[in-house]
Amino acid sequence: MRFIGFIMFFIYVYFEVSFFITVANTMGVFLALICIIATSILGFSLVKSQGLKNLSIMQQKIANNQSPKNEIIKSVALLFAGFFLLIPGFLTDILGVILLIPHVQKHIVEFIIRKIPITSKFSSSQTHEQDSDIIEGEFKHKSDE
Repeated sequence: MRFIGFIMFFIYVYFEVSFFITVANTMGVFLALICIIATSILGFSLVKSQGLKNLSIMQQKIANNQSPKNEIIKSVALLFAGFFLLIPGFLTDILGVILLIPHVQKHIVEFIIRKIPITSKFSSSQTHEQDSDIIEGEFKHKSDE
């Protein structure tokens, strides 16, 4: 069982190197390296912008006392997309770009929500104070007077 991870890693490296050699033979080694670096930089900027947008949507949902579970799952997809885009190689870049597509993210979110029942209860401090049965105040025992 331990060797399955090693075997998968070497299969990945084999395909990644084979694909790089194919692209380098077609475009040239220097241009292929520039493409890998450019996709890493472009991917990082896309993940950053989408992540910040997703964070603001999450904050709005929490403030409106709604569950941000879709945004949390999208954030995980963005995390994986950023990870794949930062790894040098064309296959991981392709996988990272696929994970950045909003339509694909929507299907991933729907699939995960169907498979894992996520129940959550969010409450902000503003609604908690209004709906609470707690009454704050000071008191004195009559025997103390």
